[in-house]
Amino acid sequence: MTFQEYLDYFEQILESPEDFDPYGDKEYFNYTKLNWSRTNRWLKRFEPNDQIKNLIASITEPQHWIVITEPWCGDAAHSVAQLYQIVKNNPNIDFEIQLRDSEPHLIEDYLTRGGKSIPKLIIRNDVGHDKVIWGPRPAKLQLIFDQMKTENKSFEDPKEVLQRWYNEDKGEELQRELIIAMT
Repeated sequence: MTFQEYLDYFEQILESPEDFDPYGDKEYFNYTKLNWSRTNRWLKRFEPNDQIKNLIASITEPQHWIVITEPWCGDAAHSVAQLYQIVKNNPNIDFEIQLRDSEPHLIEDYLTRGGKSIPKLIIRNDVGHDKVIWGPRPAKLQLIFDQMKTENKSFEDPKEVLQRWYNEDKGEELQRELIIAMT
């Protein structure tokens, strides 16, 4: 689906959560409402830096950027909007959203440590070869997450730390990692 179709899907869930599994579950629905707010905040406030703008502007061959995600994912609420803002002005980049929990289950080919962690970005060239695979979160944040997991923190603790990190970082680490991966 296109990014706009993804946003429309997101809105449909918010309007009728009972029509979309697992959003009838109050906890999933509340995460999704919060993620809608975060996504829209990044769409309004996130401005790619000059270095990533120049790199993206230099892409003259067709590329296919696939983001595997779901509206309930907290990491995705930050990264997916930022990724879209980074590439939206280059007509050579086809930006596609695939839902993790729907056919064709592309996530099965891009597991993280055996898990279906999202969001996951796959950048393919014009003949379908993977050039870059990124995700589910910036490496610096992944280290923090892994440490908290090792310390057996409750589910709420990492969630708050991750959200604060994203807000303070403002997408800089994501951009830095993309620049390194793409050059």
